Amino acid sequence: MRYEIFLEELESLTPSVRRLRFNKPDDFTFEPGQATDLALTRDGWRNEVRPFTFTSLPSDPFLEFTIKSYPSHDGVTKQIPHLEKGESVTIGSPWGAIADKGPGFFIAGGAGVTPFIPILRNRSIDRNLDGCTLVLADQSYDALILRDEWRAMTGLRTEFVVSEGPREDSHSGKIDDALLSDLGIPSDARVYLCGPPPMEDAVAGSLNKIGITEGQIIREQ
Repeated sequence: MRYEIFLEELESLTPSVRRLRFNKPDDFTFEPGQATDLALTRDGWRNEVRPFTFTSLPSDPFLEFTIKSYPSHDGVTKQIPHLEKGESVTIGSPWGAIADKGPGFFIAGGAGVTPFIPILRNRSIDRNLDGCTLVLADQSYDALILRDEWRAMTGLRTEFVVSEGPREDSHSGKIDDALLSDLGIPSDARVYLCGPPPMEDAVAGSLNKIGITEGQIIREQ
């Protein structure tokens, strides 16, 4: 089943990331971490379906998406900054393997942080972030999605990793063997992982080296 929803708010979070809020159909439900297949209703784009994660909470009266645009790709995300209030998109039923299975290490590359947004927000509301660490990597410090919100969450340990222009409160480089070893991840830890496929595979390999098995890693397959 597909639903037509209408844009109510569009806000820039970084030069390449927008927060979009749509009306929420009365009978629509989802779980934190889930995604949906979204399509624009503009001419020439109706059949271009792409997966995007809900970043609102199930209890919110709206549906929210946090979407990074890639101008070099002439695709759906390039159209996002140009959507107008009242414009519609269609979405399908929610799906996804990423769900809150308890405290752990949340490792994300760029827009891969989106499934963790509702999970960690929900835990923050419940004051239940003890034992949770967010490791977020991006090209620059300014590109880190919701950087200030993460910093403000009581109980959440944050580790930012940037490849350009490192600061005192971030790591330089990428999420690799050395960084993961320095973070002190216990061998029995639960790890959530989301990012570009090459990044996920590389990080999973590094995690295996410190004793984290595939069964401990929660990610889309």
